[in-house]
Amino acid sequence: MSHDSSPSPPDRRPLIAFAWLWVGAPLCYGLYELVQKATQLFSG
Repeated sequence: MSHDSSPSPPDRRPLIAFAWLWVGAPLCYGLYELVQKATQLFSG
């Protein structure tokens, strides 16, 4: 028998989503800029 009287841990999904956005947004922007510069470099 399990008596779940302990409080459940806080839901950290919003924090994890915010952390992914905090890292992912600049990363995507950097990759976008890299692709633009690379196409300019190799297209002449």
